[in-house]
Amino acid sequence: MPAQPLVTLVVPTRNGGVEFQNNLRVMLDQQLDRSYEVLVVDSGSTDGTIEFLRRQPVRLVQIPSSDFNHGLTRALAVREARGDIVVFTVQDALPVDGHWMQPLVNALDDPRVAGAYSRQLPRRDATPFVRERLNRWVVTSETSRRQVIDNPAEFERLSPLQRFQRIVFDNVSSAVRRRVAIDIPFRDRRFGEDLDWSYRVLLAGQAIAYVPASCVIHSHDRSLGYEFKRAYLTHQHLRNLLQIRLVPTAAHVGWFGLGRAVRLATTVATDSTMGWTARLGWMVRATRYSFTEALAQYLGGRASCDHLKQSPLSRWIDRRLSRGV
Repeated sequence: MPAQPLVTLVVPTRNGGVEFQNNLRVMLDQQLDRSYEVLVVDSGSTDGTIEFLRRQPVRLVQIPSSDFNHGLTRALAVREARGDIVVFTVQDALPVDGHWMQPLVNALDDPRVAGAYSRQLPRRDATPFVRERLNRWVVTSETSRRQVIDNPAEFERLSPLQRFQRIVFDNVSSAVRRRVAIDIPFRDRRFGEDLDWSYRVLLAGQAIAYVPASCVIHSHDRSLGYEFKRAYLTHQHLRNLLQIRLVPTAAHVGWFGLGRAVRLATTVATDSTMGWTARLGWMVRATRYSFTEALAQYLGGRASCDHLKQSPLSRWIDRRLSRGV
């Protein structure tokens, strides 16, 4: 471990298993033109991850699982970091090569750039629904992008979705300038800490860079119940941050779900990587998946309304849907 690293790579972990062990080997073998350290913040692993980490050339910080918070845990990591640049990733993101960190770090050679984020590719065994959703997400683009807010009044005149695209940032694989992240820290956020930070940094006159030359493999095939929770929290956060409500009323749940089901079914039907039996199975599931997603987006946007925050039922639903994400 270098005496005074110029870059700190941060990986939050909890029960990472064999997958994380394999990923860490790639992270430790990066070819970078400056010294770097690896800082792991573990929140209560019980599967042998701690014992594994103690045998690795990393710095380990342990916190109770009850203390984990997407924003505050990353703020802790920034304070603990010794490098001027802090690279964030997650335990299940696999760098595609040994040069994954270099383009991220290079992006911060521009003094105005406060943060940079990578391209993401789905796993080879990802379901067609996961591949379709990730391919719609801007972090799969092959085109680099620079994001700024030079005129706040012009930014406010943009549509909610245009504003969202302007502030996109993703801590699945990112780099931030440590002094900026000290002055504008990651805040208490159970979800979406990266968007919240990016928005405030851009309003402060800094820039964000999307760097597709840096790439990780990362996707999740999760249960429908988990996807419901994730969509709920995502759209609650988007409403709070940018006033986005993609599914504004209960009536829109049906229309949105139907349109989404048609798009998903069409995507699956034209997927030549699967046989017809598999395609038919996924086309049948498209309806349930789409209407579940639409309902979660509706409830998430609705949950941020002030009068509903005071409702005991609303608070109970929010607590239930916030667990385990």
